Amino acid sequence: MNPRTTGWTTRATRRSWMRRWAVATPVLLSLLDAALVDDLSRSLQTATSILAALALLLRNRRPVLVLLLTLPGTFLSFIWIAPMTAIYSIAARRRSMTVTVVSASLFALVEFFHWPISDYWPISLDRETALYAIECLMLAGGPAALGLLVRTRAELAVRLAELTRGRRREQLLLAEGVLATERARLAREMHDVVSHQVSLISIQAGALQVSTGDPAAKDSAQTIRELSVRTLDELRHMVGVLRAAGGTTQDLTPQPTLADLPRLIGDSGLDAHSALEWGGRTWPEAVERAAYRTVQEALTNVRKHAPGARVTVAVRADGDLLQVEVRNGPPDGAADAPELPGGGHGLVGLRERAQLLGGTLAAGPSDGGGFLVRAALPIRPETARP
Repeated sequence: MNPRTTGWTTRATRRSWMRRWAVATPVLLSLLDAALVDDLSRSLQTATSILAALALLLRNRRPVLVLLLTLPGTFLSFIWIAPMTAIYSIAARRRSMTVTVVSASLFALVEFFHWPISDYWPISLDRETALYAIECLMLAGGPAALGLLVRTRAELAVRLAELTRGRRREQLLLAEGVLATERARLAREMHDVVSHQVSLISIQAGALQVSTGDPAAKDSAQTIRELSVRTLDELRHMVGVLRAAGGTTQDLTPQPTLADLPRLIGDSGLDAHSALEWGGRTWPEAVERAAYRTVQEALTNVRKHAPGARVTVAVRADGDLLQVEVRNGPPDGAADAPELPGGGHGLVGLRERAQLLGGTLAAGPSDGGGFLVRAALPIRPETARP
C-alpha cells in the first residue's frame, strides 16, 4: 500500500470527523442548555427548545430560517446557545449587514419581552430595566460581532490568496519579458558571429575554386561553398525562431572588444583600410561589443552585396561618443559574388543594440554607389546597459 495514499486517506477521514463534530457540538450544547433551564414538565416549552437545538443542523445552509425556528424556544424559555449560534451563522455566512443587524435585533427584542409579557409590560424606566436591555443587546451583539470577524478574516484570506497569485503572475510575466530580451540579444550575437565566420569560409572556398587546377580540389571547394550558403540560410531561420520563442539566457564567451578589431579587419578578406583611434581608454563592455559587432556586420554585408569593393573602417572617440563608421565603394563587377543569403536581422539587430545603449545607428547608400554604416555610442559607463 502506498504510504502517501494512506496518509491522504487518514487526513481526509480526520477532516470529515471534524466537520461532523463541528455540526453536532452546538446541537448537543443546545440540548444541554435546554435541559438545564427548562421546566421539563411543560411539554410546549420543552418541544420548542428541542426544535431550536435540532434546527442548528441546518445553520450552514439556511441560517435565517434556523434563527426563526429558535425564537419560539427563546420566547418561552431562557435558552441562549441555540439563538446565539444562529446569529453567529448569519453574520459569518450572509454578506448583507442589514440581515445581520435585523436578526440580532429580533433576538434581543424576543429576549427582552419574554414570556409572560405581563412581567415586562408596561416598561418601567428604572436601573434594572436598563441593565437587562444592555444584557439582551450584548447577547445579540456578541455572536454577531464574532461572526462578522470570522467572515472578514475569511474574505481577507481569499483576497490575500488572489494577491499572491497576481504577484506570481506578474513575476512570471516579468521573467518572460527578460527572457524574450535575452533571446533577441542571443539571436543578434548568433547572427553576427556565425554569419561572419561562415561567409569567410565561403569566400576562401571560392578563392580556392578559382585558383586551383586540381579537379578534386575544385569539387571540394564548390561543396564547401554550397554548404556555407546552406548553413547561412538555416541560420536565418534559426535566428527568427530565437527572436520569437526560444533560446537561452547564457552569454556567448569570449565576448569581443575593441582590441579585436584589427584582427577582424585583417581576416575579412577585403581591401580594407582602418583608422582606429580610441586612445587606449577602456570603454564599457557593452559599448566595445556593440562597436565590434557593427564593424563585423558591415564587413559581412560588403562581402555579400559589394564584392571587391574598397572598405574604410573608422573608430574614434568624439567627446562622450564612440563614433564607428564603415564605408565601402561600389562593387567590382569582375569580382565573384559569393551569393550568400541574408536574413534581414543584421542591421535591425545593430540598431536595437545601439538604442539600448542610448546611441544611434544609421545605414544607407553613400555618394559614388557605395554604402555607409555609421553608429554613435555613448561611452559613459552609467549610460551603457549590458
